[in-house]
Amino acid sequence: MNALPAHATGTLNHDEPPRWHAAAHRWPAVVGLAAAALVLVGTPDREVPALVVGVAALCYLGAAALGRPWVAWALVPALAALVTVAELLGVAWWAAVAGAAVVLLVAGVLRGAPRAPLSAQSAALLGFGGLAAVALLLDAPRIGLALAGLTLATHAVWDAVHLRRRQVVPRSLAEACLFLDVPAGVGFVALALAG
Repeated sequence: MNALPAHATGTLNHDEPPRWHAAAHRWPAVVGLAAAALVLVGTPDREVPALVVGVAALCYLGAAALGRPWVAWALVPALAALVTVAELLGVAWWAAVAGAAVVLLVAGVLRGAPRAPLSAQSAALLGFGGLAAVALLLDAPRIGLALAGLTLATHAVWDAVHLRRRQVVPRSLAEACLFLDVPAGVGFVALALAG
């Protein structure tokens, strides 16, 4: 005999976790999607996806350099503050991010961080950051926006690798970043094509 689900009978089955329980375990995805929505609001500008991908790559580098996965989460508000202060002082955000990258890299070398993760994160920062810089330097803003959006979307591959391997950064950060990078990156490319 087929039993009716608990919601159909008005009774509770205490063996099944509440529906919100499953959603609570997906909080990093919710955070990532909310962040994607926030960065897509406003005038489409290639600076935004370039900044997001630069900060994302720098969070990974920071965690590798300091040998502490939680540092990646701590760097999110720290880098937001750094970028804000830099802009208030008339310093380009990318210069502040590049300076922070040098400081983290030197700190990683001085503290004897494992070479493989530090090298991989440094190369990733150079690759993603380099593409973001090219997007900013292009004379055609729409093409720059599309390139920055593609760079952000492809950073999701890096997130997925770290999510699966459970290395360098917390799974929660890799998952949140994945759910930020794909919709925001695709959204910026769509805005560039529509513009």
